[in-house]
This record gives sequence, structure tokens and C-alpha cells, in this order.
Amino acid sequence: MSTLKATELGTEPIRQLLFKYALPAIVAMTASSLYNIVDSIFIGHGCGALALSGLTVAKPFMDICAAFGSLVGVGASTIVAIKLGEKDYNSAGKVLGNVIVMNAILGAFVMIVGLIWLEPILRAFGASDNTLDYAREYMEIILFGNILTHIYFGLNNMLRSMGHPKSSMAATIVAVTVNVILDPIFIFTLDMGVRGAALATVISQLIAVMWQFTIFCNPNELLHFHKGIWKLDKEITLRALSIGAAPFLLNFAHSFVVIIINNQLVKFGGDMALATYGIINRFTFVFAMIVMGLNQGMQPIVGYNYGAKQYDRMLKAFRLTAICATFVMGTVCLLGLTMPSSMIRIFTHDEALLAQSIAPMRILSCMMLFVGFQMVTGNFFTSIGMAGKSIFLSLTRQVIYLIPMSLLLPLLMKEDPILGVWWSLPLSDFLSALTACVMLWIHLRKFHQA
Repeated sequence: MSTLKATELGTEPIRQLLFKYALPAIVAMTASSLYNIVDSIFIGHGCGALALSGLTVAKPFMDICAAFGSLVGVGASTIVAIKLGEKDYNSAGKVLGNVIVMNAILGAFVMIVGLIWLEPILRAFGASDNTLDYAREYMEIILFGNILTHIYFGLNNMLRSMGHPKSSMAATIVAVTVNVILDPIFIFTLDMGVRGAALATVISQLIAVMWQFTIFCNPNELLHFHKGIWKLDKEITLRALSIGAAPFLLNFAHSFVVIIINNQLVKFGGDMALATYGIINRFTFVFAMIVMGLNQGMQPIVGYNYGAKQYDRMLKAFRLTAICATFVMGTVCLLGLTMPSSMIRIFTHDEALLAQSIAPMRILSCMMLFVGFQMVTGNFFTSIGMAGKSIFLSLTRQVIYLIPMSLLLPLLMKEDPILGVWWSLPLSDFLSALTACVMLWIHLRKFHQA
């Protein structure tokens, strides 16, 4: 990337920049969400409702693995964006090598720990005797490919921050395309079941990483692989981990909450309630990925202009992103309330599961209108290096509000306690968005005065 390419973040119109950076990220994140969705569709139709429940059990474990990847990737990409804004290209180059090394170390750590204690972890996540085998077979393959997963997502973050959003999008599309092709071959033709779905995911990420390496091996790129960047730098490592702590805690807390929700659902509604939760999660996941794509498009713009002290441009990028995110999640609200059965049929042909899932779909969708704003606000604080504020916002929905309500509401709704579990989710969405609004109002006054 040329110096001119980097400085466009501080000069080009914000609307044009956000479209340029967010659109590839949206395509990439939407395509990325197809990993779980395609797996769920093929597993739901090819292996049955219990296999879908097993995949729901495995999902929070996969999210924890991804949380360790975001711990490095998001923090490092934020540093790169800020350093480019400060014209410190040497430091930005060192971050690239540190991303590979840190992701390899963390990926290996998570893989080893996960494989050793896989069964008790899955049991804690809500696996029953009926669903344990499905979840274990899936996660064994995913864990063996965990280092690749970390490197893949880490390098994609770097591509966006160094001015290559289209290359980041292309890497994701390559991975998802391979995954979609391999899934039916492994699951149906080779009769590998859930193991086939997991293997397709790992192979697709391997191919994507190989493609990413061809970009970073190009000496004409401003940030590329070369001697002197592979030694871990203490300052870069600590700062990346501190900034990445916010999305890490968000993902980790989300996984911890899902453990509690899973166990509450199994306790009051059985394995089919768990399958319902998995279906609704995957429906909303597509739209949440669009918002995350908007966030990733916003991040280098906000980070660069914060580093360049161009606060008016920084705030304009935030406002535009928040408006777009609210529209996206409002669509979730509309579809979930008006067309629940159509959304559910995408994942299953089981009529009993369909009938059981309609009411929860409507309940969980009713407050989605507010979720986009909360997500963008948390990412805004991360993008300007204010990790503490972002961490707090990350914890409001996942821990401060949702855990107490998921435990308390079923006790208050004794006649139908499963409804208490379902209602705890939208209520926490609303309260966390309200908290984000208050925090943002307090802290934005500083920038208006600058």
C-alpha cells in the first residue's frame, strides 16, 4: 500500500470512504457468517434436529476460540490504523509479524487445552447424552485447525487496516466458496456427517491463508513479510492485547452467557429448545455480521482520523455507521416478527421444531432494532483505543444484564419458565443500548469541544 493510499482516510469524503471500506467488509462478514449457516443448513437437513442441537452446543466453544483470535487481530489492526495516521510506517510494519507469531501461540494454546478437556467443556456448555457425540465430533476437527483460523482472521483484519478491504473480502469469499462446495460432498457423498462439515471449514481456511500469504509476500506492499518483524515486540504485544481485550471480552462473555442460556433452555425446554435457540442465533447472525462489516469499515477511518486529530471526520464516520447499523438490525426485527416460520424453514423441515420455534423467534426479534447502535458504539471506543469503555459496554448486555435476568425471570414466570429464558435476551438488548447511549453522550462532548 502506498502512502497516498493510507492518507485517503484523512482526506476523502466520509460517505465515500465508509462505502469503500465497509462494503467489502460487509460482503466478507456476510460470507463469513455462511460458515455456520451453511453447516447448520446441511446438518439440520442431513443429520437431524439433535445434530443441530449438538452444533448449538459447539457454537459457544467456537466463539471462545474466535475470541482469542480477536484478542490479537482487532488490537493489532487498530494499532496499524493509528500508526498510519501518525505516519509511523516502521512501527506499523512490525505489527504484521507480531500478528502471525501471537496468533500461532494463542491458536496452539487453545487447541491443546480444548482437545484435552473437550468432553467436560461440552458438558458444561449444555451437551446432553443425546447431543454430546455430535458436538464432540465437530469440535475435534475445528480445534485441530485452530491455528489456521486465528491466522486467517488476523491477516484479514490487517488487510482492511492497510487499505485493502477488497482483498480481505476476496479472502473470505474464497474460503466460503470452498466451504460451500465441500460441505455437501463430505456430509452426503462421503457420509461423514458433522465431521465432514468441520473438515470443510478447516480446509477452506487453509486455502484462504495461502492466498493471503501471496499478498503479504509482495515486497511492493507497504506492509509485507521481511526480516526484523517476527520478534515479539513487548510494546506492540501489550498494546494490541489491551485494545483487543474489548472484543475478546465481548466474545468470551457472549460464550459464557450462552453456556448459561443453553443450560437454562435444556433445563426448562429440553434439547429441542436448544435447537430452536441455534436456529434463531443463525438467523440473526447474518445481520449481525453486516453490522460487524460496517464496524470494520468504520474502524480504519475512525482510527486514522483520531490519530490525525481530525475529530469532526471521526464523529461523522461514527454517526453514519450507527444509522446504517440501526437500519440493518431493524430488518431483523421486522422479519422475525412478521415472517418467523419462513426464516425457520431455511434450517429445518421438522414440523415439531418449527411449531416450537415461532414464538421464541418473535420474542428474540422484538428488541433487535437497538442492537446495531450498541455494537457500533462499542466498536467506536475500540477504534480510538479507549479499551476500558468498550470493555464495559461489552459486558453490559452479556454479563451485567443478561445473566441475572436469565436466572431470575424463569423463577418469576413459574407457570411457563422457558418464556422467562426467552424474554431475558431482548430485555438485556434494550438496557445495554440505553447504557451505550448514555456513555456516548457523556464522552462525545469532549470531541465537540476539541
